[in-house]
Amino acid sequence: MSKRLPIFVILLAVFFAVPLQGFAEDSGSHGEEEGLDVKEIIFEHLGDGYGWEVPFMHAYRIPLPVIVKAEDGKWFCFSSGSLTKIEEQEHGGKTHAVSVPVIKTIERDGKSYSFVIAHISSHKDKLVQVFSLDAEQEAEVQKQVAEAKAQGPVKGGWPVVDGYVCVDGIYYREYRPLDISITKNVAALFISTAIVLIIVMSLVRYYRRRGLKAPRKGMGFMELLVSFVYEGTIKATLGENAKKFAPYLLTCFFFILIMNLLGLIVIFPGGANLTGNIAVTLVLAVMTFIVTNVFGSKHYWKEIFWPDVPIWLKCPLPIMQFIEIFGMFTKPAALCVRLFANMMGGHMIVITLTLLIFIFAAFGAAVAGATTVVSILFSLFMLALDVLVSFIQAYVFTTLSTIFIGMAVENHEHKHAEEHAGTEEGAEAAEAASKEHELLAREAATIDMKQ
Repeated sequence: MSKRLPIFVILLAVFFAVPLQGFAEDSGSHGEEEGLDVKEIIFEHLGDGYGWEVPFMHAYRIPLPVIVKAEDGKWFCFSSGSLTKIEEQEHGGKTHAVSVPVIKTIERDGKSYSFVIAHISSHKDKLVQVFSLDAEQEAEVQKQVAEAKAQGPVKGGWPVVDGYVCVDGIYYREYRPLDISITKNVAALFISTAIVLIIVMSLVRYYRRRGLKAPRKGMGFMELLVSFVYEGTIKATLGENAKKFAPYLLTCFFFILIMNLLGLIVIFPGGANLTGNIAVTLVLAVMTFIVTNVFGSKHYWKEIFWPDVPIWLKCPLPIMQFIEIFGMFTKPAALCVRLFANMMGGHMIVITLTLLIFIFAAFGAAVAGATTVVSILFSLFMLALDVLVSFIQAYVFTTLSTIFIGMAVENHEHKHAEEHAGTEEGAEAAEAASKEHELLAREAATIDMKQ
């Protein structure tokens, strides 16, 4: 195997070097204006959209439902496929398929409603309702366009004017409607939810049919994951409260894990960067925040509003109360940002490594070939590492949520200490409870520092 590896690397370099050299020559013939925009490509792949990219044919999209409320309050539902069209554009003697936005017009009750996916607008890549301009608006827009062009070259040839959208060189007044469309990320959420339900219900159905007989293959692996998270984390931390919170915590683990893994797949139904979307991780963190505080014990709230510290730290100035209340919100914020940043960073690294192939293609076939091999090998390594990170981040989110809930819920040691206050047994129980609370806090801090 070691003797064949250099041959494989050389063949791989030659295979990619020739087409990439042609790509570089085409890019050079377009001028700087048609150059490779790395930033735009990265955020296009990581962002949301009204369609799902067809594998290996990026100009084509799998249409999704668009549901919007127009300016006059009327609702409309139509396919996102009617918002774009495919045009054949020639660059450097070669023809490429390009997806371009078109205005979708709907007639209802004798009135026309027009919608378009904005590109040259302050609402870039969002669906907007457009209206034709009157003479006064046209004059104002042209004035602003002239001023913007006088300041220097404008990317795309047309500047962004607030309150207006440019389509094919024509400006329209725009209105951002209430948009509840099934976008790529929303569809991916539905798919992830369906996969989690199928996996979990399959395991439940297996046990109903075969009792406690140990499952094998896929079901056995699922049971291993459930046992690992439940026995090693949830039950070990929450004790008798484990069964109460296990459904939520296990759901978090599998939901995050499935979203992470689907994001690493480049073809449908994968490719949606859900956990790299801070809105998704924020909702998950808010759910942990709600569970933690709704089920918080009297001791938990007492430690927030009247902690066991010297009186001058909490009265007359509520210094410790402010710190404790602030800490209530920093915990879910840490959950949200940690998951978002780790998964977003992993995707960006893989995309950047892949784009190095096209960036170095302009330096010739030899450089392009060598860069291709290095980029592909590093990309494969990062993808393999991201598979591990996908599991780790799901586990860390679940573990920290478990610890936060464990620090908040009622425990028998505190109740026992209150019932036997003033006795030697009560003092021992209070000391044990204090040590357990301190241990949970240290465990949370240790995980946070490692991350």
